[in-house]
Amino acid sequence: MVEYAKLSDPNAEYTMRDLSSETMGITNERGGVRDAEITDIQTTMVDGNYPWILVRVYTDAGVVGTGESYWGGGDTAIIERMKPFLVGENPLDIDRLYEHLIQKMSGEGSISGKAVSAISGIEIALHDVAGKLLDIPAYQLVGGKYRDEVRIYCDLHTEDEANPQACAAEGERVVEELGYDAIKFDLDVPSGHEKDRANRHLRGPEIDHKVEIVEAVTEAVGDRADVAFDCHWSFAGGSAKRLAAAIADYDVWWLEDPVPPENHDVQREVTFSAPTTPIAAGENVYRKHGHRRLLEEQAIDIIAPDLPRVGGMRETRKIADMADTYYVPVAMHNVSSPIGTMASAQVAAAIPNSLAVEYHSYQLDWWEDLVEENGLISEGRMEIPEEPGLGLTLDLDVVEEHMVEGDTLFDEA
Repeated sequence: MVEYAKLSDPNAEYTMRDLSSETMGITNERGGVRDAEITDIQTTMVDGNYPWILVRVYTDAGVVGTGESYWGGGDTAIIERMKPFLVGENPLDIDRLYEHLIQKMSGEGSISGKAVSAISGIEIALHDVAGKLLDIPAYQLVGGKYRDEVRIYCDLHTEDEANPQACAAEGERVVEELGYDAIKFDLDVPSGHEKDRANRHLRGPEIDHKVEIVEAVTEAVGDRADVAFDCHWSFAGGSAKRLAAAIADYDVWWLEDPVPPENHDVQREVTFSAPTTPIAAGENVYRKHGHRRLLEEQAIDIIAPDLPRVGGMRETRKIADMADTYYVPVAMHNVSSPIGTMASAQVAAAIPNSLAVEYHSYQLDWWEDLVEENGLISEGRMEIPEEPGLGLTLDLDVVEEHMVEGDTLFDEA
């Protein structure tokens, strides 16, 4: 196995913005548990409906924090690579350590992508550690509380996702039986009318099919639930405009990611052209810098950062503050385990402009079993715990049971 911690990188070794405590001259004693040091960082990947990357930060105070990086491959190696930059550091200096890792990994692409999601997982774990050391919940570390519970919107799926009536029936079931008053469906499902899936163009019959889904679902749930629709960056600018116009007469909460994320100019034009349909985006851009133009140019109506991907809890708070200066609400994208979901909810509790946090695992019956706490989501709400840190305790037996094949379980707290 490659020893990533020993890889040579002159940029990391000699960076002019090395923000380590040694370089910054941070030597004052703080007193008691506040003099803790990081001793180790470990990861375990869980095979959920996404491959969730759980991250643990260990300290010499015996306190361990758990975080989560955005799902998929690569983060584990990057976290191993970054471990030497953190061992010996004080885990309470969350903002400095985040910037320290961004600078140390700048030569390896820390403006976006896997480097940022790996840093996000560590940053969340640092909030869990800090809360436990200081005996306060994580929301207190990012500004305090606006609300005791956070609204959750449920991302829905059916076996026949292209069937408008099947979508309507599932929406009706989830609203009535599970108590959600906010739901979302995918709108980039095959219609059977496609001629070329590569060119991003929507033909008239394809748009008609999507309108049928929107009509069926919104009419089925009526005013009992808000309904959003996700396009997963699938369409050309002109097609996205036509789609937004075609669903303008329906009560759509938002239309999400109708165009690819790279060209903000096209995103802005689509948003400006939508007559009444709010446009949401943000899950596929990184850090506050990636969200700046979306907000400054009012290229979105709703911002949707993914906390374990975008930079972590403080970075999401900074994005929310920027959004608030443009009176833009925050609807956090989230496909995480309970760890990343609770981290998102803790920040959502601490910002004024929180709209909702996504939940993507309602069909996975062991999602909540990963932690010892029960009833995390009830009637479409997640209550914010008052226990220190994130307020969750991993059940390591369940984590081990559902580990990705070939991975190893991290150490106990």
